[in-house]
Amino acid sequence: MKVLFIEPPKDIWFVMGEYLPPPYGIIQLAAYLEREVKNVEIKVLDCNAQQLDWKDLEKQIGYFNPDVVACSALATCNTYVVLRTLETAKRVNSNVLTVAGGQHFTATAQESLKAYPEIDVIVRGEGEVTLADLVNQVDGESPFSKIKGISVRHNGVIFHNPPRPLIKDINDLPYPGYHFVKDFVHKYHFSAMSGRKMPYALIEGSRGCSHRCTFCSQWCFWQGVWRKKSPKRIADEIEYCFENYGSRFIWLTDDNFGVGKRANELANEIIQKGLSEDLMWFTQVRCDDIIKHKDTLPKLRKSGLRWVLLGVESSQQSTLETFRKNITPEDAKKAVKILKKNDIFVQAMFIIGERKDTAESIAESRKFINELDSDFVIFAILTPFPGTELFEEAKKNGWIEDSNWANYDMVHAIMPTETLSRREVQEELYKCYRSFYGSWKRRLQGSFSRNELKRRVYWHMLSRGILKQLRGLF
Repeated sequence: MKVLFIEPPKDIWFVMGEYLPPPYGIIQLAAYLEREVKNVEIKVLDCNAQQLDWKDLEKQIGYFNPDVVACSALATCNTYVVLRTLETAKRVNSNVLTVAGGQHFTATAQESLKAYPEIDVIVRGEGEVTLADLVNQVDGESPFSKIKGISVRHNGVIFHNPPRPLIKDINDLPYPGYHFVKDFVHKYHFSAMSGRKMPYALIEGSRGCSHRCTFCSQWCFWQGVWRKKSPKRIADEIEYCFENYGSRFIWLTDDNFGVGKRANELANEIIQKGLSEDLMWFTQVRCDDIIKHKDTLPKLRKSGLRWVLLGVESSQQSTLETFRKNITPEDAKKAVKILKKNDIFVQAMFIIGERKDTAESIAESRKFINELDSDFVIFAILTPFPGTELFEEAKKNGWIEDSNWANYDMVHAIMPTETLSRREVQEELYKCYRSFYGSWKRRLQGSFSRNELKRRVYWHMLSRGILKQLRGLF
């Protein structure tokens, strides 16, 4: 049995500059499949890392001649490249079993199987156990009807099998399969964060989140359950990537890291392993968690936590309540000050385009952002991703004006507000970036900052012409 995992050729999200992330989702699935299924030959293709175009990909599929092809989606905006990949596999061998999964295809299983004949099976939700069951039965006598967690088309009829229960203890998962990409692992980098010469790895410290933000597809996908790996397990994975693949920059992919006792224990584990002096790690944190657990930050900084993504989202309390964030704008101000006091680089995330947003409210947000004085800011447009409460509300009320999944990337306006057209929302996004990064004072301060990370980010943003690319969207 041959299984081919494919990270397809796709565009990089230009807002974050030039980077190439490892295909974490498929190497995690590959590692589990390797451990649980006998007599399986597994290959991972990462088209961007291996510089494979569509013609090259077709040749590689032909050379390997797989029985099963599974493709990485990651985000809704990648839907069409996944479909093109599976279509390519079918063109090489019409009998190959094609598998899609991830948040988008889980949320749109019925529509996707109806619209796209190149998909044979959709793995809904958490994929490890389901995919292993599927591969075990490809050549067996047991019908797919007994496999929990899949949607499948049979004789023109679409079937949705019962959901798969979540894995109880994610500490039992194997380490992600970086050995499947070892020949090109050195190519994974994040120029703005760590430069091209510092290989980086993604590591999963938990799955899900206990909060239920209306725009977030993650908590829906993970069924509203927050499952955590132990601090020791996370530190062991960091050490594994550090020692075996030279990874000196670690992105902890948790939707909600949760600063507190567990984080303090993780910091102790990293320090005890002697990794902290040569390690930089990054994670996503809530504003209120920073405030509640500010005493843990010195230890975290010592362990190598140099960069934090802070979900500020809005300067409007009413918008934060609509998003169900359970924080205040004042929390953001306090969190930024605490992080900067501890010499931790602050990347703030803001969202514009909420239904009640006006030109005046967004202008107030720009003023708030400038006063907040975070080191780095990413602005995004509120996007109704399938599977979210926002999507269902927007669909019900007819707010969605763009159904091109390729534009669901948080920089294209999908919906108007009550007072702003989609084009006007798009223009407001540009104004937000121009207000922050177009300031000559901020450019000079950033480009010549004593903080190495801040200097690198500002020089990188200037060199990539982010403002010009955003201006080209309308």
